[in-house]
Amino acid sequence: MVREWDPRIATAAEISTLVATLNAVTGADLPDDPPWRDVLMREYMSVTMPGERKITWIAEKNEGDLERGEPVLGHASILLLGDIGVVEVFVHPELRRQGVATQLMRAVVGRAHAEGFAALGAEVPGDTDAMRFYTRLGFTKAFTEIRSVLDLSTVNWYSLGQLADGVGAGYSLHFFPDSPPEELIEAYAAAKAEVQDVDLGDLDLRPSSFEPDRLRASLECLHARGLRPYIVVAVHDASGTVAGLTEVVVPAQRPTRADQYDTIVVPRHRGYGVGRAIKARMLFELRSAVPGLTQVQTWNAAVNEPLLKVNAELGFVPDREWLEYEADVPDLARTLGIA
Repeated sequence: MVREWDPRIATAAEISTLVATLNAVTGADLPDDPPWRDVLMREYMSVTMPGERKITWIAEKNEGDLERGEPVLGHASILLLGDIGVVEVFVHPELRRQGVATQLMRAVVGRAHAEGFAALGAEVPGDTDAMRFYTRLGFTKAFTEIRSVLDLSTVNWYSLGQLADGVGAGYSLHFFPDSPPEELIEAYAAAKAEVQDVDLGDLDLRPSSFEPDRLRASLECLHARGLRPYIVVAVHDASGTVAGLTEVVVPAQRPTRADQYDTIVVPRHRGYGVGRAIKARMLFELRSAVPGLTQVQTWNAAVNEPLLKVNAELGFVPDREWLEYEADVPDLARTLGIA
């Protein structure tokens, strides 16, 4: 049976059971990824940005299985933002190919259809059952990224220091845990706004915040979800503007592996080593600030050759493709017998 489920009011036992299922899925699909910890998971699953909503469902064999600690058959969620819904579905690996994912997707599409959403998007790791599931439903691949992982035990810190010092004259680098200072917020947002019009073809399933108020809200949302950001900023000394920035987030739920968020170099400041220097400086700062950290993962468009080159110089190793799929809600509703 599939029922709507609200993590905000769920019991601790329900959250713990769901984390166990999530780790079974991770072990089957992404065996080299670290396991999830039951730390701030309620917040991780429920907190959203202003103007966004998240709706969640679970699939159980019998009502109350989740509370009793019985394995959850599956889980689905839809994040409603703008004019698109972002879908996530996972099913316990021992219970796949029994129609559970289809039942969950029927609930998701039914809600999106009822609320008038035109399209759904999904992020899917390559070479997993999820790829085949979404394709069978009629989703089409819209964008491909490459996930790369850096094992910090392999870093040549001497060489990295040379990269961190390789920024051109007239730029200074600054490290900020948690948030850039208030006096830099507008310049920081302006740097993001300068590159937000660059179209790489993706679906904006993880939209960047390039307005000052939304940037503040985004940082608050990260902290509320148990995701601590670390930021390195390159400032152009003569103008005081932000020439480049890089963001890494360390999740309380998986604190040994950090996630790379935005890395931006404003176009007129390119060619001075800013991108390479800020990413190298970030790794040095993380080594001191997060001593338990062992890996950093990042995603880059396959066509973004300059940043892929920088990541390779830093020691990142391509791990797998990460795919974005999209589908029209009316088409999905017909396929699933909803409309």
